[in-house]
Amino acid sequence: MENNNKLAYFLLILTTLFWSGNFIVGKSASLYEIPPFSLNFFRWLFAGLILLPFTFKEIINKKNYIFQNIGFFIILGITSITVFNSIVYYSLYYTQVISGVLMISTIPVWIIFISSILKIEKTNIFQIAGVFLSLTGVIFIITKADIDLIKNLDFNKGDLTMVIAMFAWALYSALLKKKKYEISQISLLQVVIITGLVFLIPIYIIEMQLGYLINLGTPFYLTLTYVVLFPGLASFFFWIKGISIIGANRAGAFLHLMPIFGAIMAMIIFDEKFMFYHILGAIFIVAGITLSNKKKINEKHKV
Repeated sequence: MENNNKLAYFLLILTTLFWSGNFIVGKSASLYEIPPFSLNFFRWLFAGLILLPFTFKEIINKKNYIFQNIGFFIILGITSITVFNSIVYYSLYYTQVISGVLMISTIPVWIIFISSILKIEKTNIFQIAGVFLSLTGVIFIITKADIDLIKNLDFNKGDLTMVIAMFAWALYSALLKKKKYEISQISLLQVVIITGLVFLIPIYIIEMQLGYLINLGTPFYLTLTYVVLFPGLASFFFWIKGISIIGANRAGAFLHLMPIFGAIMAMIIFDEKFMFYHILGAIFIVAGITLSNKKKINEKHKV
């Protein structure tokens, strides 16, 4: 059990490092005007093609099980592949990496909250309080602690759409823990990719029709290589494996590393600054995360 926990910790640290890098690469993609939904489409198209030789046989053998649960797999695909990743790339066109990773760091709190609502895992008063504190932190980041901005409702749309991504990933992570699967983790990832791509195709087509086309060249090839291999395949597989070992709530805590990794890289690569509203938001987010991981006194002493 201890060795399994160590494996989970190692995989989840790599997951958060690769995902933090995904924000950096996503920001770079916006600077090179790589369309966000097209980037996400090709990311998962190639990831799915790479996995196919390793998953095809099992998926065919388990097709009855997959079709019996297709509604559930579609929800997993939409929340993770179609919505979360697309929205993150879109948001980074308009907002800082630091703002994005700080908001994403609240996901563990929302995993606990959604798990409670869906009766996947129990919650307590501390976790509920943590939700409100974390939400307050997110609000500080969205509003930039600026009264005039609040009065005029002149919010950064990248910050607003990042909230959608935040909830989509929290829902996906909570649902992952909802049931036991009769297929391997790699085949589960393949099914999630396929279902997510089905709903991503029309969005990709609409983006092209609006005139947002990919310029083939070194920036696109390098970007695509990273997002396919690291945050795409490796991190998704590591995340699923980590949750299967230690559970969604404990795995979610590792997302707290993302603001650290992401902020350091953003400040070095893009010369981003940690602003006052970032600090204010971070204080409430950390307080919320701390409270959400606190147990009741009588729970602490249970054997």
